[in-house]
Amino acid sequence: MANVFDTAKYILEQSESGFMSTMKLQKLCYYSQAWSLVWDDAPLFDEDFQAWANGPVCPELFFKTKGKFSVNASDETGGIGDLSDNQKDTIDKVLEYYGKHDAQWLSQLTHMKDPWIKARAGVPAGAECSNIIHQGRERDAVQNLDF
Repeated sequence: MANVFDTAKYILEQSESGFMSTMKLQKLCYYSQAWSLVWDDAPLFDEDFQAWANGPVCPELFFKTKGKFSVNASDETGGIGDLSDNQKDTIDKVLEYYGKHDAQWLSQLTHMKDPWIKARAGVPAGAECSNIIHQGRERDAVQNLDF
């Protein structure tokens, strides 16, 4: 099975500029995972997302890119060969729809959806939070979007 680093590397390789902010990369990985759960009825990777203050964050990816504002494909150790053609197609569709938006827009979008809201229930705004956003909730969040 592919991992979040395989997905991140593929996203970065498809980026027009060849690099992007780490926050945008997190959100594109999140939406790739969510749409894979909807369209393919299977996750792209096993790593979880947590409901951090700025939206969903995969801790493994965060700690790998910690201290960097932006990253490029050569920064990632993933192997895109671990992604099936179907998984790449899912990511490509996510990039077509979400890729044109900046990190702040993507973050704000996640803040309007139940998975992040429910995972942060009772947590003060801006406070640290390591609550997991469950994959079923990710699927529910995107199923109602026009895509």
